[in-house]
Amino acid sequence: MSVRQSRRGDACGRGGSRAVSDDRLVHIVDYQERWPREFADIGAQVRNALGDLAIRIDHIGSTAVPDLAAKDIIDVQVSVAAFAGFGPVAAALEGLGYVRRDDVRHDHLPPGAPHAASEYEKRYFREPEDARRTHIHVRADGRVNQRYAILFRDYLREHRAAALAYEETKRFMARWHNEQDKGALFYEIKAPVADIVTSAAEEWAARVAWQPGTSDA
Repeated sequence: MSVRQSRRGDACGRGGSRAVSDDRLVHIVDYQERWPREFADIGAQVRNALGDLAIRIDHIGSTAVPDLAAKDIIDVQVSVAAFAGFGPVAAALEGLGYVRRDDVRHDHLPPGAPHAASEYEKRYFREPEDARRTHIHVRADGRVNQRYAILFRDYLREHRAAALAYEETKRFMARWHNEQDKGALFYEIKAPVADIVTSAAEEWAARVAWQPGTSDA
């Protein structure tokens, strides 16, 4: 099954002096036709495990945008009613082998955001060891960060120029990140860039009366 595909373990040298761990590097690859199929496999597996505990299961992130270059990671958003009584959700995902990361409890809070920090609360799971790279983001249905993930995806799907500009920015950031070996540099820069895209996406959503479509799984 695609969720069990092995991850690559190549390393890259910096300045010829030492090898940088592959886990610290950011690899942006051209769009892969297999990404939607891989999500479909993962989404069906997660839906079977969670049942009605998941209000929605969506393919999010750059791999969900056709023809957009991205990190070769399938991002999945699981929308739940609330985080109270989260135990059964966690148990179901852990039963599939996913690993809960308790150090990740919130999404990036945009500067000047008019919402409470609780609107950006989340739970985060990673793939089992040696499995296909997968990030599972569990968010409460109706909160700002849950809506944002779907809106951001849909906006890039409908606005090719914005998607290409976002892709070019990510490629540049990845090269700089890898050359400098600056730890979280890529992600620290990516977050405010995404905030800029989101501002335009919100204007578009208001203009076209955008609403999330049906769940992907």
